[in-house]
Amino acid sequence: MSAAPHAPKGLPGLGGGLKLVLIGDGESPHLLKWARALAPRVQLHAISSRGFLPEFHRLLPDAQRLALNTEPEHAGGNLALVKQLPKVGAWLAQTDADWLHAHYLTSHGTLAWAAKLGWRLRAQIAGSAWGSDILVTPNRGGSWKWLTKKALRSCAITTSDSAHMAERMHELGAGEVMVFPFGLETLPRQNAKKQPWLCFANRGLEPIYRPQLVVDAFARIAAAQPEARLVVANDGSLRAALEADVVARGLADKVSFVGRLDAATQAGHYARSTWFLSLPESDSVSVSVLEAMAHGCVPLLSELPANRELIGDSARGLIVGSLDDLPARMATLDTARLATVNRDWVARNGLFEPHVQRFLTRLRELST
Repeated sequence: MSAAPHAPKGLPGLGGGLKLVLIGDGESPHLLKWARALAPRVQLHAISSRGFLPEFHRLLPDAQRLALNTEPEHAGGNLALVKQLPKVGAWLAQTDADWLHAHYLTSHGTLAWAAKLGWRLRAQIAGSAWGSDILVTPNRGGSWKWLTKKALRSCAITTSDSAHMAERMHELGAGEVMVFPFGLETLPRQNAKKQPWLCFANRGLEPIYRPQLVVDAFARIAAAQPEARLVVANDGSLRAALEADVVARGLADKVSFVGRLDAATQAGHYARSTWFLSLPESDSVSVSVLEAMAHGCVPLLSELPANRELIGDSARGLIVGSLDDLPARMATLDTARLATVNRDWVARNGLFEPHVQRFLTRLRELST
């Protein structure tokens, strides 16, 4: 795939002749976003531990995609993925890429360095950390920490979406780390009127994201503001328990569980909501928070270093500590002003395109 004829206006040949293989979950919209950004600029190939979203088939011909069709788990134990190493190594040897770009280091990063070693590939490895692979997995035990260190040290360059996570990566042995948010491809249009006490939450309904705390926080908000409403998107193992809890609290008429949403429907919820709740126990810079801010939402976030990077010292939202004073703190904010402030901040700092350009420029420098 030639980069030059399709390079974005003003960026002719930025990717040069680089041949790059994305290695990650091809069913993830996040990996797809990387693919969309890279495809016009490099000779792009991709390996997926699962299958591929339909858009990948439009971006890359069959010969430039390898689907392993496994079912990896974030918690580990992915023996099925390891068993695919011979297929991966042979495919990469034939592809003869300049760069292997692994996403989520403790699974796909391991696959990349094992293939490079076993098949003596000339490719260099770039690794992109996604959050829990650095902030959670190494804390599970010595073998997980060793594996994370091994993956990081095999990379000529890595990327992190927060300074906090980059610091942890350096502690684990990473060399060069580029820090930039996994930002938005475009700034959304402002095309809906905000509902003053409408709250939106869309992180996974799994323990690490603490959706129960989101419901607890909303219960306090609703007690102080009877007109408050909460829309809970996404799905997960805790959904049934959360729905039962909402009914038991008498909040069924105020809380809606809407499941997984397509991008357009989700954008509509962001656009109408004034508040966005994201209260995980561990996180790096969240794309969902950036999306919410770009739509003019005011984020209510858990006390984490990356969240403070996003909103400053309450300059663009609130860090939620005690729930007791949360409604009173919310009532003091000028949400209309913050809608503009947050949108402008994302326009300056949270768009993906400039950072991809910088990343590829650095890959070219490291290739010479």
